[in-house]
Amino acid sequence: MSALHAESPRFHHVVCADRSDQPRMAWTEWGDPTNPRVLVCVHGLSRQGRDFDTLAQDLAGAYRVVCPDVVGRGRSDWLRDPMGYAIPAYAADMMRLVAALGVAEVDWVGTSMGGLIGLALSSLPGSPVRRLVLNDVGPRLELDALQRIGQYLGAPVRWDTLEQAAEALWAVSASFGPHTPAQWMALTRPQLVADGTGFKPHYDPAIALPFKAATAELVQAGEAALWQIWDHLRLPALVLRGQESDLLTEVTLQEMLRRQPLARAVEFAGVGHAPMLQQPDQREAVRAFLEQA
Repeated sequence: MSALHAESPRFHHVVCADRSDQPRMAWTEWGDPTNPRVLVCVHGLSRQGRDFDTLAQDLAGAYRVVCPDVVGRGRSDWLRDPMGYAIPAYAADMMRLVAALGVAEVDWVGTSMGGLIGLALSSLPGSPVRRLVLNDVGPRLELDALQRIGQYLGAPVRWDTLEQAAEALWAVSASFGPHTPAQWMALTRPQLVADGTGFKPHYDPAIALPFKAATAELVQAGEAALWQIWDHLRLPALVLRGQESDLLTEVTLQEMLRRQPLARAVEFAGVGHAPMLQQPDQREAVRAFLEQA
């Protein structure tokens, strides 16, 4: 692979034609665009695909790395109907993306929401997912953690400077674990969009509406469906967990490993929800799993 392929991302869009308003979903591509080995990396609830820049540069010599912005986030279009911000619809969008890539199979790394999308995709007939990395997420979602996230998701905020934004985002993201100032600034910039002379979050605030509308009963029903998918998974899976995570507990992780013989796990000390795959040990865990025959 050339240095160009390894270091320079390319930017694309795909139309999610299965939706009535046909929004465009943006995606960032690293590596050789002719490489048949494709890795799709999908971000968490309020994040965007540039979270994976460091991991993508690590793996661009071996993979064509594709990092979408789920609709409503980053450079992707916002939906007219916010109730369309839901996992089943996201999975359909990703099938559209895989079709546009022109490949029969992909490996998948999903952080939090991105992991749930990958899990849903893996359950579909003719699923293209070959290997699955779930980053700090599983079938059981802790209600306290969901309520914590809901406290800031979609809140109307604006910052005057990049530094002010980085400090505010860190205040609600300290569970991501230690990062250098340079690492955190690199993660912060794509999270922002210009708002006059200042900045605001680079996502549709309406993504919070279906999230906050979820009742305990709906969460329980979703959990039952996810456990069924997990129990019937027929592909190698790696579960990453921050040892201080309040979304994926140690109890849930051990239950996942007990019920799914094709899964293994790696935990990271000093990290909560969720590891951002910036640190060398986190990236190495992903690389080692993907390189297994």
